[in-house]
Amino acid sequence: MKIAIYCGGEIQLTNMHFDYYVGVDRGCLAVLAAQHPLHLAVGDFDSVTSAQLQQIKQAAQTLILAPSEKDDSDSELALKAVFARYPLAEVTLFGALGGRLDHSLVNLFLPSNPDLAPFMRQITLHDEQNMVCFYPAGEHWIEQDPTMHYIAFLAEGGRLAITQAKYELTPANYFPRKIYASNEFLDKPIRLEVDSGYAVVIQSRD
Repeated sequence: MKIAIYCGGEIQLTNMHFDYYVGVDRGCLAVLAAQHPLHLAVGDFDSVTSAQLQQIKQAAQTLILAPSEKDDSDSELALKAVFARYPLAEVTLFGALGGRLDHSLVNLFLPSNPDLAPFMRQITLHDEQNMVCFYPAGEHWIEQDPTMHYIAFLAEGGRLAITQAKYELTPANYFPRKIYASNEFLDKPIRLEVDSGYAVVIQSRD
């Protein structure tokens, strides 16, 4: 099951196919503008007009109307609703980066929510320049997205080891950073080790 979640940020048209479309607050309008079915609409809808909300209510097959005062962001609520229905789904979020910085950071650290941590490998953030994936503690082999050139590694709660990349990070040359940016592939997968916590991996292009 491949699921697209449209958040409230800027969304580029994509030719990727999905089985199920979710709108988050204003992102519902982007789903409808792209002429996709609005299978699920989630949010407090504080960023749409009353007329737009009525349009969303009429189009949505299922609507989750959240209070404005809550512990989770609208994107977190949407992901929880999706995984409650489809626990094995592969989920791609569009419009989750850019715009308000706090919203972008919430989405960049989605596995920090304990309810979403078990699903981190099933979540991808995508925009015109970046693709973000999450990796739990352990060993991973990262394939290059053919549309991306650079790769960065963000350590959340642990130490990383990076090998078979242009710039390696090993116990012999380890130095602490929150993010190890501007690395590159060498025409083969990169080996990533995460000793604890999780890693945010960002593939990008200029």
